[in-house]
Parts: sequence; structure tokens; C-alpha cells
Amino acid sequence: MSNVFVVGEIKDGELKKISRELTSAARKIADTLGGQVEVLLIGAGAEKFAGDLGAVGADKVLTANVGDFNAEAYANVISETVKAKKPSVVLMPHTGYGKDYSPRVAVKIGAGIVADVVGLSVDGGKVVAKKPIYSGKAYANIKVTTDIQAFTVRPNSQELGSKAGAGAVEAVSAGAGDVKVKITGTELSGGSKIQLTEASIIVSGGRGMKGPENFPMLQSLADLLGAALGASRAAVDSGWISHSHQVGQTGKTVSPNCYIACGISGSIQHMAGMGSSKYIVAVNKDPEAPIFKVATYGVVADLFEVVPALTAEFKKVLG
Repeated sequence: MSNVFVVGEIKDGELKKISRELTSAARKIADTLGGQVEVLLIGAGAEKFAGDLGAVGADKVLTANVGDFNAEAYANVISETVKAKKPSVVLMPHTGYGKDYSPRVAVKIGAGIVADVVGLSVDGGKVVAKKPIYSGKAYANIKVTTDIQAFTVRPNSQELGSKAGAGAVEAVSAGAGDVKVKITGTELSGGSKIQLTEASIIVSGGRGMKGPENFPMLQSLADLLGAALGASRAAVDSGWISHSHQVGQTGKTVSPNCYIACGISGSIQHMAGMGSSKYIVAVNKDPEAPIFKVATYGVVADLFEVVPALTAEFKKVLG
């Protein structure tokens, strides 16, 4: 049977949205291949999320606990469970955690792997992965020829499904194994705010912000919308905001549902990092700014008038 194996993600005691996205994508693939969907969750109390994953297509939720995140330990648990379950497809999150352990998993299970996938389909009994290439200027459709196909999938790239699965819970016996590296501490570069790569909404500022003193205005809008704060390379290089907020070819690649670009001209390098956003809202005084070529909605106006007005209106609506 061509089962699909998903590695979900729990962080700070919460089930990350990417887990449900991967499960939904796996459900579609499994239905086409005639298999089942099994989701592995690693973390304390993982079983309490079985209902959430069952609602979007998980037939079985496998649970394990190896303590705090360690790429070696996670890779050992995942690979041993994959070997025991023998799926034909493995989906992992293209997150900070996933990018750390996924190459190790691919080697341990002898699978070809495609990273940063934004689309999945089935052709001739094999999954075809769509991923951006050439800095997002084109897409490649790639088929893995090994017995097990492995993929890491970009957050916010998959639609949530509504076809439910049984969501039965099973504790797995695989352990952390021989771990040679000990994690002594972690620190988020972006602080406690919403992380860029996981955000559904991003509010970004560029050279048009004129200085660091104006970024709190964008942060206020972001906080109101439950969004992450981003920036262009020009703003980062000017020292107005830290590199952890940079979106683009030399920063982070994001795929939010909505990307609000304020005072960003839209260089090729910046658009390489946010071009796959579902909706792009651009605010810029220059009507010839390249960002308007990709924007879903464009506002040719002074951002220092538009952003406060937008914030005020959202406060009225959202309370």
C-alpha cells in the first residue's frame, strides 16, 4: 500500500499550522495512490493534537517524546519510524526544525529528497514536486525516482482540506538513539514576535520608511493583524532593523496569505523572497515601482498617510 508519512511539528507546546497543511496535502496524495496517512508528532502531550490532525485527513497519529529539539534525535526517531512503517512518500516541514533534520532523515532511509516544495501532484504513481528555481523566476517540476520519495514543504503553500481521517493514536517505540551533540540553549533571532517564515500575514518596510524611528508604526499594524514584521535589504543594510526581519534572496523566503509592502520598490532580489505570497498589497509613492507589477492591490500614496489610516480602520473593525 502506498502510504504517506507526515512529520508534524510541535513548538512551545502548540501544534504548528504546517502540520495541518502537510496532513491535508498527504490526504490528497494518499487518496490518489490508494494509501493511508500517518502523521508523526514528536513532543510531550502530542496525543492531544490527534483530533486536529484527524480532522484534516490523518488516519493514524504516531507519537514520540525525546525531550527538547535536537536534530540528531529527531532524525533517529523519524528514520526508525519510517523504516518500520514503510511508506512510499514522506512529507516534512520546510521550517527551521525541518531544514535541520530532513537531510539526515533522507540519508538514513535512502530516499531522494526535494526541498522547499510549494506544490504536490501525482503522475504515474509518483509524486511530482513543484519548487521555485532561479530566485523564484521559474518553477521546476521534479519527480524522485527512489522507492521512498521525501519532500520538505514550504509553510503556507498548501490549502487546508476538509476530508477527515480516523485520527487513531499510536505511541512509537523509536528513541533518540546515540546523540553526539547536546543543545545547551536556544535563542530566537526575532525575539518573541511571530516568526516571518510561519506568518500568515507580513507587514514589511523598505527604504521608503526613511529611518528606524518609523518602524514602530509598522509594528503597530502588524500587532493589530497578528502579523510578522518584515523588511527589505535596503532597510536592513541601513541599520534600521535587524537582519532577522529581512525578506528576499539574501534574507528569508516567505509565502504568507497576505504580504503588505510599505515603501518597498520591489527589486528582483526582494520579490524572490515573497513572490509566492497569495495576496500582495503595495503602498508606494512611485507609480512606476516594480512592486506594482506583482501586487494584487496597489496604493500609489504616501505610506505615512496610508499606514496610520489603515491601522485606525482595522482597530474599528477588529476592536
